[in-house]
Amino acid sequence: MIGAGVIGCSVAYELARRGAAVRVVDDRAPGMGATQASAGMLAPFTEAKDRNHAFLDLAVRSLGLYDAFVADVAAAAGVQIGYQRTGTLEVATTGSHMAALEDLSARLKAHGVAPRLLDAAAVRAEEPHLSADVTGGLLIESHGFVNAGELTRGVASAARHHGAEFIHGARALRISPRAGGLILETSQGPLSGDAVVLAAGSWSASLEIDGVVQPPIRPVRGQLLHLSWRDVNLRRVIWGEQCYLVPWQDGTLLVGATMEEVGFDENNTVAGVRELLEAACALVPRTTVARFLGARAGLRPGSPDAMPIVGPSRAMKNLMYATGHFRNGVLLAPVTAQLVADVLMDGRSDPALEAVGPDRFEGL
Repeated sequence: MIGAGVIGCSVAYELARRGAAVRVVDDRAPGMGATQASAGMLAPFTEAKDRNHAFLDLAVRSLGLYDAFVADVAAAAGVQIGYQRTGTLEVATTGSHMAALEDLSARLKAHGVAPRLLDAAAVRAEEPHLSADVTGGLLIESHGFVNAGELTRGVASAARHHGAEFIHGARALRISPRAGGLILETSQGPLSGDAVVLAAGSWSASLEIDGVVQPPIRPVRGQLLHLSWRDVNLRRVIWGEQCYLVPWQDGTLLVGATMEEVGFDENNTVAGVRELLEAACALVPRTTVARFLGARAGLRPGSPDAMPIVGPSRAMKNLMYATGHFRNGVLLAPVTAQLVADVLMDGRSDPALEAVGPDRFEGL
């Protein structure tokens, strides 16, 4: 397994849980790549607005796994994981945005989902701290969020509980075939195994793979703010046009997130922090009294069609991809782990792989 982000750790956990001998290679501690700048939102119906039906089906399926996933990981790891299903509220400040929410509400109802479309009075009854500019909103009660850092560390511990080994500080360099399996060259020496799972996120394209083209993954920087307030109580995730707010019961607040094509630059910037602060204050004016606790940045792995790349390589036997999840790694972690383990442990190819398989890109 290459990569110890939320995807890599989740796949390692699922494989180890099913009895595989797993070694995880990463030069960072679990969750210290893109996952550290994730707000952990679990909102497939909002995330899928600009995506295809295959993404929505996969995301909804993964959300359906989450209750059991968190409970099983917490039990195996012996830890608590912050996890809430209090819904999300997307709000509008313009007529065009409100019309888009009305359209989304109608489409979701046609698919058996029951969102609540709120006018200005109703949306303020739900969230009194919203700006006076908010004219309405759409409440989707099945949505929620999870503490991405706690989840990733918990999944890593649960994987260890089932026998997985984490080789920290080792950078994966090259994958080569050998009789009956593969060899992974690392900065700490070679490792051999029956199969390799490439779950290195934005760094998936930096690995050399003999006879195989690099996957078309690019980094997209996302900056996230961490704030704290005492006298403001938001009930759920608030999603505006320029930012989202994720409130925790301890009075802290996550504000995200930018999307920047800046290559492998993981630094926070004044422009990014300012953009998010201004957007948050415009959405909830009381944000101006919040304390600034810090800012994080992570590189999300984007693919050309905004879909993850999950499944077996046709160009190299026993190579599996689990990358390209962009801003939805946390949401898609349970279903990705399930899909990969089904192939490697049971030889079963789930129909969902037709939409996310690597064979849609030449040379993979």
